[in-house]
Amino acid sequence: MRDYRKDNAMEKKKRYGETVKAQLLASTRDKLYHFMMAGETLRGAVVNGTRMVNEMRWNHELGVLETLVLGHAYLAAVLLSAGLKGKDRLSIGVECSGPIKGLSVEANAYGEVRGYLKQVPIPIQAPLESFNLSPFFGAGFLSVTRYPEGAKHPFTGKVMMENGSLAKDLALYHLRSEQIPTSFSLSVVFDANGEVQGAGGLFLQAMPGAEDQTLAHLEALIKDLPSLGHVVNAAGFPEQWLADTFGSMAPRLLGRRGVEFMCHCNRDHIRTMLRMLNRDELAEMGRNGPFPVQIKCHNCNTDYRFEQDELIAMSKRTN
Repeated sequence: MRDYRKDNAMEKKKRYGETVKAQLLASTRDKLYHFMMAGETLRGAVVNGTRMVNEMRWNHELGVLETLVLGHAYLAAVLLSAGLKGKDRLSIGVECSGPIKGLSVEANAYGEVRGYLKQVPIPIQAPLESFNLSPFFGAGFLSVTRYPEGAKHPFTGKVMMENGSLAKDLALYHLRSEQIPTSFSLSVVFDANGEVQGAGGLFLQAMPGAEDQTLAHLEALIKDLPSLGHVVNAAGFPEQWLADTFGSMAPRLLGRRGVEFMCHCNRDHIRTMLRMLNRDELAEMGRNGPFPVQIKCHNCNTDYRFEQDELIAMSKRTN
């Protein structure tokens, strides 16, 4: 019989890559790159998150639509994390009236991302004819919360979603809350069988001193930009892609970091949450089961199981 008490941390249900060599190669490709261009008046970040989105999908057991929605949020969180340092972290939240209902995604300065959809599966009335997500979001609010290391309180900004698109509404958020022209591109590409072939995102932002002529030129360059999911796994990405796309603006890479679907939940944390229950509730759970009692982490869908003897012992130690 399996001893569930040995399952002490997040479990990845499937690793991206069929062999250890392929898994290592995928880990070297999944990266966030940040850069400057146009004489230091534009900053940007670009990410290859193909492995991250695939492993997210497998853990959360998502279909194509759910993978697209949550994948976009993971990519966006990674892009926003480019400016984080130390133990800083941030989260993106959506509350909406559409079938998606909402989502919550968190990223830290190490490129680790976790998060979940509030509705799985997302109900649909007819087969998808396009990847326009606006009808699935409906009316709602988008929030970005930053948790700077050492700060007593987090800082949250919120805007009403006007576009039904995470990329466009994140750009709106930056314009409204920070008065900074910003652009996002988020892409998850599927093959004919519905498997994720590529996942990538781009973040561009004007710095103080950026001229209108520079912004107009940038807008022209990104107007017909190919979907990032089609290019992130190409040889020479992102250096060659940056040169081909923004060569006239002299892009300069500043750094890179790995990105990964990762949650730091653990059995001790779940046990602490159980001990916070009312003593009578915990005792009843220990008497009636069913056993093992299963508790899932929302952020990574890891299943933690507790046997009857553990629950009884916890209820006896609860004040």
